[in-house]
Amino acid sequence: MAEQKVTFNVAPNDSRTIEISSGKIAKLANGSCVVRLGDTVVMVAACSGDAKPGQDFFPLQVDYREKYSAAGKFPGGYIKREGRPTDKEILTCRVTDRPLRPLFPEGFFDEVQVCALLLASDGVNEPDVLSILGASTALVLSDLPFQGPIGAVRVGKVDGKLIVNPTVEEMQKSTIDLIYAGLPDKVIMIEGEAHMCSEAELGEAMYLANECVKLQCEAQNELARLMNVVKKTPKLHIIDDKLTQALQDFCAPTIEEVCTIPGKNDRIKAMNEQLEALREALRPQFPEMDDELFMMDTNTAYDKYIRTITRKLILEKHYRQDGRTITDIRPLSAEVGVLPVVHGSALFSRGETQALVVATLGNEKDAQVADSITTGDVVQEKRFYLHYNFPNYSVGEVGRIAGPGRREIGHGDLAERSVSKVVPKDFPYVVRCVSEIMASNGSTSMASVCGATLALMDAGVPISAPVAGISCGLVTSEDGKDSILLTDILGAEDHFGDMDFKVCGTRDGITGFQLDLKLPGIPIDLLCQAMERNKEARFKILDVIEACIPAPRAEISPNAPQIIELTINPDKIGALIGPGGKNIRSITDDTGATIDVTDDGKVKIMAKDKAHIDEAKDRVLSCTAEAEVGKIYRGKVISVRDFGAFVEILPGMEGLLHISELADYRVGAVTDICNEGDTVTVKVIDIDNSGKIRLSRKAALKEL
Repeated sequence: MAEQKVTFNVAPNDSRTIEISSGKIAKLANGSCVVRLGDTVVMVAACSGDAKPGQDFFPLQVDYREKYSAAGKFPGGYIKREGRPTDKEILTCRVTDRPLRPLFPEGFFDEVQVCALLLASDGVNEPDVLSILGASTALVLSDLPFQGPIGAVRVGKVDGKLIVNPTVEEMQKSTIDLIYAGLPDKVIMIEGEAHMCSEAELGEAMYLANECVKLQCEAQNELARLMNVVKKTPKLHIIDDKLTQALQDFCAPTIEEVCTIPGKNDRIKAMNEQLEALREALRPQFPEMDDELFMMDTNTAYDKYIRTITRKLILEKHYRQDGRTITDIRPLSAEVGVLPVVHGSALFSRGETQALVVATLGNEKDAQVADSITTGDVVQEKRFYLHYNFPNYSVGEVGRIAGPGRREIGHGDLAERSVSKVVPKDFPYVVRCVSEIMASNGSTSMASVCGATLALMDAGVPISAPVAGISCGLVTSEDGKDSILLTDILGAEDHFGDMDFKVCGTRDGITGFQLDLKLPGIPIDLLCQAMERNKEARFKILDVIEACIPAPRAEISPNAPQIIELTINPDKIGALIGPGGKNIRSITDDTGATIDVTDDGKVKIMAKDKAHIDEAKDRVLSCTAEAEVGKIYRGKVISVRDFGAFVEILPGMEGLLHISELADYRVGAVTDICNEGDTVTVKVIDIDNSGKIRLSRKAALKEL
């Protein structure tokens, strides 16, 4: 089929347009398209394969890649080829995956792979939301049972005005960064950060995004019509009704008792025992099923039954597994200074979820610099970053030990964005927080936010305000008429519920947010109600944080390196560095200090303690000081002439000590008073317009 295109406005009353085309490239995929905004172009292709035997889940895989060639650049480093995906690519994979996943039918276990490739980057328009839009379009144009389309936009706020798909330059000034994906009038996924925005501001941004989503969905449907898309009947894995009924009959007498066991480990143990017992009891009733299928279907059916009972208890009785009401937060505890040697540490617990966070302070060389492909000349340098680790023992399991996965990178990024808003931009240190999850039973990323706030204050980082985070869940009835919001969801409530909506912020506003849904969208009004619920809970958590440590410590941790900043005359930078770096190397070798000098004369000195930093400071000042008329110096005689001596009073700065100024009597020869290499006390008596310095020994002696 020939290439087909649709073009539509970025937003109502916006003259910019987005173009989606299909039928020209990647024609062997199930579905493919090219999305263009300005001169940024993203290609997305969707392919599928048969379900693997024994597979009981939907194996959707989303991959997004950026190639340097898209921006007319070469990869950095020795090997001129792109390597493993960057954090940005992984985060784009995640925001592309999450709104797609709820829109496939239950029981569809075919392998589906969505690959997005940045083909051209103009350095003006970000490609991440184009990846989401392209993924939806590729699936709409395929024969796969995707129940879309969805739309996706970014919304920023510059000078009080909301902007749809703002440019890279505009985003540098934006107070909101909202990535929104959804169906018309239904939100499926949001992700982003803000500079203390209110719940009302974020809600307003979502309603604007929804209007743009309508334009995008209409365009995708039109392109599907032009491409004559025909959907195939999907092969769904349906569990035998007889098996489901037999399982429920067996479990019914004790299922509520099992579902309401408060402790996570005790509850899981009881569930596993019940599952094994029902398998043993039911196996003779289904001899026609092979062992693998029987194991898979009983596992799936039991999980669905637990889900049904758990949701029924919440909807009908407002009953939660740990006995809380729907608005209660689990027991909270906060502690700082829990580790020796480190610069700052904290242990934050909420119920069975526990995060140990360590803060470390460093200098400029510790900043993380990203080689950006898509942001033009904007250099991405992070002076605050947070790493999140989720080990197997945190959920009482064993498993493969490897580097951080997509989930860990995503959770760390959410916590990092949320806390970064309160770290002062002019803080002289580079700061790293590491969150080690000690135990997990829901919302470990939010525990990381709270723990990071505590650790930073323990280290003496002057954050502008404490930040806390909390998650709100949702349970809806089968007919969708009834719904209940749950404050501070457990891991099971996340697994069996419909929503995980995380919001972080201070008392003044929101700093970070993330929404995951298992439903194919919910009304924006309902999400706004959840934001208010989260706000109420956030304030309670902030009370606990402030009771533990009411404000950042007055001084930087004594375990942290000390930093001071000086400003010198830029003309003196050469004198500080010295020939071949001699002077600055001598200072760093003798004091162990690290010295960074910028072209505008700013000097940052870092040393392990106050004594070493004071020594380094004195030596820097002596190298860069200006001679002052009337001031007395101890100087070294550099050379001797018949008419006087040249004395170095400051590093690289000499003055003439005339023979007539050697003493208050007539001196026959300069060498009668001083010789080359001697140290003499002199006073500056004049500096002429050309910078020549006149010195006097006799004037200095009169003042001693």
